[in-house]
Amino acid sequence: MSESNLDKILTISGKPGLFRMISQTRTGVIAVSLSDQKKVVTNNIRQQINLLSEIRVFGLKDEIPLSEIFKLMYQLEKGKQARVKPKASIDELESYFFKVFQDYDEDRVYGSDIKKIIQWYNLLLDSNELKFDLIKEKKLSDREEV
Repeated sequence: MSESNLDKILTISGKPGLFRMISQTRTGVIAVSLSDQKKVVTNNIRQQINLLSEIRVFGLKDEIPLSEIFKLMYQLEKGKQARVKPKASIDELESYFFKVFQDYDEDRVYGSDIKKIIQWYNLLLDSNELKFDLIKEKKLSDREEV
């Protein structure tokens, strides 16, 4: 599969981690935690629910879908966990994120946002939710001679 489907992955205010939506109810959703597989029932009145597929990251020119950021991270990390820990210093987080997305808006994307993106990326990777194709880098010997 070459794309990751984040349409059913969501965040729930007041609950740590990410959840896969199982079904919608009149007043909320029924979801299962990606980390411990426990079911939760939400209430839209009391809890804010965000689909990852609708989250965008501020760039200097455009807002980039979160799925595109995950794809860039996946390519940078060659399909492995993020090399920087979410609890790293703000400087380390920002330096890492700059390698992922050089055009991000440093005034509107905070260290706490980067931390959350890294946590989500690692959780989605562990849960087998990220399914991007790795772009193979051409070796010098594979290039055409000029």
